[in-house]
Amino acid sequence: MTAELRSAEVIAVGSELLGSTRLDTNSLFISRTLAALGIPLKAKAVVGDDRALLRDLFALAITRSDLVVVTGGLGPTDDDLTREAVTDALGISMSEDEAITAGIRNRFARRGMVMPALNRKQAMVPEGATALNNPNGSAPGLFITAGEKIAILLPGPPRELQPMLNALCQPDGLLGARAGLARLHSVSIFTTGLSESHVEELTQPLYARWRGAPEPIETTVLATPGQVELHLTLRSADAVGATATLDDARGELVKALGLFAFSTDGRQLPHVVGELLQARGLTLAAAESCTGGLLMARMTDVAGSSGYVRGGVVAYSDELKVQLLGVDQAAIETHGAVSEPTAAAMADGVHDRTQADVCVAITGIAGPSGGTDAKPVGTVVIATRVTGHPLSVRTHVFPGGRDMVRFQATQTAIEGVRRLLLAASAARP
Repeated sequence: MTAELRSAEVIAVGSELLGSTRLDTNSLFISRTLAALGIPLKAKAVVGDDRALLRDLFALAITRSDLVVVTGGLGPTDDDLTREAVTDALGISMSEDEAITAGIRNRFARRGMVMPALNRKQAMVPEGATALNNPNGSAPGLFITAGEKIAILLPGPPRELQPMLNALCQPDGLLGARAGLARLHSVSIFTTGLSESHVEELTQPLYARWRGAPEPIETTVLATPGQVELHLTLRSADAVGATATLDDARGELVKALGLFAFSTDGRQLPHVVGELLQARGLTLAAAESCTGGLLMARMTDVAGSSGYVRGGVVAYSDELKVQLLGVDQAAIETHGAVSEPTAAAMADGVHDRTQADVCVAITGIAGPSGGTDAKPVGTVVIATRVTGHPLSVRTHVFPGGRDMVRFQATQTAIEGVRRLLLAASAARP
C-alpha cells in the first residue's frame, strides 16, 4: 500500500521570479488544491535558472517531504533546466518520447509552422516517469515516483498548470488516487486592537496543549494591517469530529480574546459592522480629512452597503471643514484642525447634513510631514456619534508610514463603531 502523503513542498523555478516585476502566484493555487486532498504545504522556495542550485534544493525537499511540486523551467530553451536538475538529483536518466515529439510537431503544424529542433527537449522523459498531457501548451508535465516520494513537474504559466494539477487531483488521478482519507479542516478568528504578541500571550496557553493530541491542532498567528488572525488547522479523516473539535477550540480562543475577536467566519471588519448596522436598522455617514474617503471606500466595498451607508464628506482643507461641515473657524484657530473639538464638530456637522444614525469623523496628520512635538506624524482624532448616546472622541498616535496611518485610522474608526453598537445593544433593557 502506498504511504500516505502528509507533507508537500513547492519549488518555483525562474530567474524572473527573483526580480521585482514577476511574482510566484502558482504556489497559492497549489496550496489550496493540495489542502483539499489533506496534503499540507510545509515549505516553498523560488530559485533562479541555475541547474546545480535547483538540483540541491530539490534533493533536500524530496528527503524531507512526501511530495515536491516543481513549477516552471520545462520550456525548450537553454535556461529551462528543471528536467535536468531533477534527474541529476534522483540519479536517473532521460530518453526522448517520440509520441510527445510528434504531438509537439503537430501543434506547430496546425499553426502553419515547422517545429524547431530544440523543442525535442520537451519530449525528454525521465526513467519511470509518467508524462502529463498539457492541452494548453507544448510542455508536458511529469509525474515521478522516487520510492514512497512523489515529484510533480509542471509548466509555469497558470493557464497550463492549473488544469493539469486539477486533473492529477481528481479521485482517479495519479495524485488523487494516492491521497489518504484524511483532509485538512480549518477555522479562523480575526482580532483587532491587539498586537501580535498580546494575542499570543492570551491564546498560547490554550493552543499549546492541543499540540499533543492524537490529531493535533496546528495554530498560526498572523499579523496583517489593522488586525491579527488566528488560523486553526486539523488533519483528520473524521469530518464531523474535526468540525466539533475545531468549533470547541475556536470557542475557547474567542472567550480568551473577548471583544477583540470580531470575526470567526472570515468576514472582514467592514462587513461585520455593516451587518450590525443593517440588523439594527441604522445608517452610517462619515466626515473624513486625513483619510480622504478611505473609510467610506472600505465600507462601500461590501455588497449591499447601500442599505445602510448614507454618504460622506471629504473635507481636507480647513476652509471646507467650515463650509461643508459647519465647523467653527474659531475652534480650528484655537485648537487646530487636528483636535478633539474639531473632530467632534465634524461628526456633528455630517450628522446635521445626512441625518445618519451613526456618524464618524476623522482628522489627523498622516505624514510624512506636518507633525510637531505636540502633534507628531500619526496623530489622528476620531469622533463617533451614535444617536441617543454620548459622543465618543479619542486621540490616537499610529505608527508607520502614510498609508499605514491612514489604514489604521479607518480600522480603528470602524472598530469603534462596532464597539459602540455592541455596547448600545447591551445597555438596552
